[in-house]
Amino acid sequence: MLALKDIRQYISGLEIVADDNVYIGKLDNKKQKSIGVYSRPISGPANIAIGGLECTTYDTKPVSLLIHWSKSKDETEKTAYNLFEKLRSVSSLTIGDIHINYLRLMVPEPQDVGSDDTGVYEYVIWLDFIYERNR
Repeated sequence: MLALKDIRQYISGLEIVADDNVYIGKLDNKKQKSIGVYSRPISGPANIAIGGLECTTYDTKPVSLLIHWSKSKDETEKTAYNLFEKLRSVSSLTIGDIHINYLRLMVPEPQDVGSDDTGVYEYVIWLDFIYERNR
C-alpha cells in the first residue's frame, strides 16, 4: 500500500519547501509556504482483475496537493507551477519500496482556489499515483 506519509516524504524531497512545512492531514496553524498532502475521494468501481486480487498488479492512490503559500499572488502561482512542472517531468519513480508506474495529473495546470481568511493565496494540484501492488 502506498501511504500518504510516503507521498509526503516524496513531496518534501522535491525541495520546494522545508520538510517541516509539508503536511498530511491538516495544515497546523496554516503556516505560510506550506504544502498539504491529502487523500482525494473518488467514486466508481474497485479495480480488480479477473482472478481476484492476487491477479491485480496495480492500484491507484488519488491525492490532492494544497499549495498554501503567501499573500503574493505571483509568488504563489510561480511556486504552484514549479511543483506542477516537477511532477509532470518525472521519468522514473520509486517511493519507499513501491514502484510508481504512472503519475496521472488530473488537472491541466495548478488550480487557483483563491485565498484563505488571512489573505494567503492557495493552489491545488490533483494527481493519481498508479503503483505496483505488493502481492
